[in-house]
Amino acid sequence: MTTTDRPGTGPAPGTEPEPGSSAAPGGGRARWRAHVAVRVGGLPGAFWVLWCGTLVNRLGAMVNPFLSLYLAEVRGVPIATTGLILAAVGVGSVISQPLGGVITDRFGRRIALTGGMIANGTVLLALGHAESLPAIAACGFALGVTIDLFRPASQALVADAVPSADRARAFGLLLWSVNLGFSAAMVMGGYLATRGFHLLFWVDAVACAVFGLLVWFAVPETHRPARDRPAGTYRTVLADKVMLAFAGVVVLYATVFQQAFATLPLAMSGSGLSSGAYGTVMGVNGIVVIAVQPLIGHRLAAFDKSRVLAFGFTVAACGNALVAIASGTVVYGVAVAVWSLGEVLVFAVTASIVADLAPAHLRGRYNGLLGMAWGTGFLIAPVVGTRLLVIGAPVLWLSCAALCVLAAVAQLALAPAVRGREGDPAKVVA
Repeated sequence: MTTTDRPGTGPAPGTEPEPGSSAAPGGGRARWRAHVAVRVGGLPGAFWVLWCGTLVNRLGAMVNPFLSLYLAEVRGVPIATTGLILAAVGVGSVISQPLGGVITDRFGRRIALTGGMIANGTVLLALGHAESLPAIAACGFALGVTIDLFRPASQALVADAVPSADRARAFGLLLWSVNLGFSAAMVMGGYLATRGFHLLFWVDAVACAVFGLLVWFAVPETHRPARDRPAGTYRTVLADKVMLAFAGVVVLYATVFQQAFATLPLAMSGSGLSSGAYGTVMGVNGIVVIAVQPLIGHRLAAFDKSRVLAFGFTVAACGNALVAIASGTVVYGVAVAVWSLGEVLVFAVTASIVADLAPAHLRGRYNGLLGMAWGTGFLIAPVVGTRLLVIGAPVLWLSCAALCVLAAVAQLALAPAVRGREGDPAKVVA
């Protein structure tokens, strides 16, 4: 709280000069400081370390977006078999976050995050050197298991350190960090892929290690499990019908979201476009999020989270419908830009809803269930998506649009129950 926020200090209410006016000290500088403060001010140091580590990690996250192209072009794997290998990654990812949630609640946030990052980097190197299909499939499964081990810890750290009123803004800023790195990673990844896919595996592994070590040495532990009481189990989480229903909504959107990595590169390749074009188009995703999130992230707290989420799903539906008519790089880029607007809204409030629903001592497991929902969608996405793509690209993308609309309707139906839990996560409705 600033000096002027404290009762009895500063000018009388209503008498303060507008930032940037002639009466405001510093003029434009004061206006700029106010502009920045409302968007990033008041968040704890631990959050900013996490933000910086996330940025480094995403700058190096080049393998997953190009994995289908790597399998098809470098290893010569048929599209249907590529879908099965990506499904193995999806099976692993279903396990990843629930396992990470248990580690987070039982051993603490730092151990879960750093351990998950080191494990993921190790598997990335193994996958990059695997040659036979069985070895690639096994490494793909291991990649799925380790790829999101850190995420429940990351989300729990934000929920621990950031007050409820600021969480939507904080999670939005994390999304901004992700996409700031992602937009650069896609362009660099497309460039490096033309010179040797194995470079992607090494860059990604090093970025994982840097993120893990940064958190280990610079972020204090925010959760020490009490030894005199049980931390709870997933049975407790699964008894929460509101959380289960919300997880189902996330599965619908996750199935669509993963198509950007599972089938979009294949669809663009089928249109005669290169891996560099795919990297450029997906770079649009990061650019849109980077530009839009600072404009709206700090305003989302004023709106009902479920309505924001439903609107985000609807915007994503429009973007997927546009992909159905795309054939060139420009139209693909416009479509990605549209669904990216929906992504900003979805990711800003999804984790915030879970933070509202979860008791503090079960935040790891609740986020683990959220991760399991994402993993389930990621498991479904390549298997169904590649088969729909074989039928025809319009069938695939219009089906994705329909799933987004279904998710929006379902979230609006769930909204009253979610609102009833805001500010009272201990009130688990079984």
